Amino acid sequence: MQLRYSFRVYPDAGQRIALARAFGCARVVFNDAVRAREDARKAGRPFPKAGELSTRLITEAKRTVERSWLGEVSAVVLQQSLRNAEAAYRNFFASLKGTRKGPKLGAPRFKSLKDARQSIRFTANARWNITDSGRLNLPKIGAVKVKWSRMLPATPTSVTVVKDSAGRFFASFVIDTDPAADAARMPATDQSIGIDLGLTTFAVLSTGEKIDSPRFLRRAEKKLKRAQRELSRKEKGSKNREKARLKVARAHAKVTDARKEFHHQLSTRLISENQGIAVESLSVTGLARTRLAKSVHDAGWTAFVNMLEYKAERYGRTLIKIGRFEPTSQTCSTCGVKDGPKPLNIRQWTCTACGTLHDRDHNAALNVKQAAGLAVTACGASVRPGAIPAQREETGSHGLPTGDHAA
Repeated sequence: MQLRYSFRVYPDAGQRIALARAFGCARVVFNDAVRAREDARKAGRPFPKAGELSTRLITEAKRTVERSWLGEVSAVVLQQSLRNAEAAYRNFFASLKGTRKGPKLGAPRFKSLKDARQSIRFTANARWNITDSGRLNLPKIGAVKVKWSRMLPATPTSVTVVKDSAGRFFASFVIDTDPAADAARMPATDQSIGIDLGLTTFAVLSTGEKIDSPRFLRRAEKKLKRAQRELSRKEKGSKNREKARLKVARAHAKVTDARKEFHHQLSTRLISENQGIAVESLSVTGLARTRLAKSVHDAGWTAFVNMLEYKAERYGRTLIKIGRFEPTSQTCSTCGVKDGPKPLNIRQWTCTACGTLHDRDHNAALNVKQAAGLAVTACGASVRPGAIPAQREETGSHGLPTGDHAA
């Protein structure tokens, strides 16, 4: 399994200039590849092959006066930029044919100098390395200072240097992990759990535990509004406007980092404590069109479930997603009777069949766990609830004797 380990890097002034030069060269090669493809399409010619583009846009271009500065950066950076263009076209055509999952993708577009995110990738052929002092030595850039927050579990196969919209630099390493070793790191457990995701409470577990929603965006709204207001008052194209833009971007980055850290800590805890985890697949795209859109995006359900998914695969756990149309909030988790839909302001309700008083979210978490147990089992032990006596109000139970003969 391949994973990415990202670390903050702090290039000096000269290294920032070299990185900006590398970002620009990679962007130019990508745009030249897109332009060559578009010219061939308009002329009715077949698309040029990757080898032909490499020769024309890199090897021969370096010999011209207009593109001679391409030789100032590593050739691997330029080759990887061409591969990115090839991958973008493959994904586009696969999306057109319907063989690629997810939303429809558009054709690759030209990259701009003003793009919020810029990146370059170095593979093993670039001969980059980590020095004995812990610096990242990149070809034609130098030894960049890295803030190591943890150790790399294995030798990385490639590294991508990223500059985000807030002006921060990161080094993202690709690591091939050993599934057996990762599974051995997790403690053995036979526990299973159901999770009901929400807005007021981020998650309610089938054990009854409630995890409050941090609401990082809501808490930072006042600061963000002030920074955005200052940005709108600055003259376009001025240095003061760029400073204000960085201030807004850093405020948003702080919210994003805090939310991601919360998701990582919670998902790691749930994975380590449970062998089987059940969660409901929510229509985030649909909910984002309602009046709850800001709160839905602030919660970040999709990112959290994705973390659960890849961590379960890595550590040998079982993650089960049940359908979004499963009536988890309408069904009694004790007797199984469907009590009907209820408005969102009803947080507690009493089952009309068995008289059990339910907390709406806890009952939904129990039903998520039970619905997942209908399909799979965790550690060989069934997650499905045990048999319960039928109620007299159910169909077919009226007028039956209660003696030994009926049993």
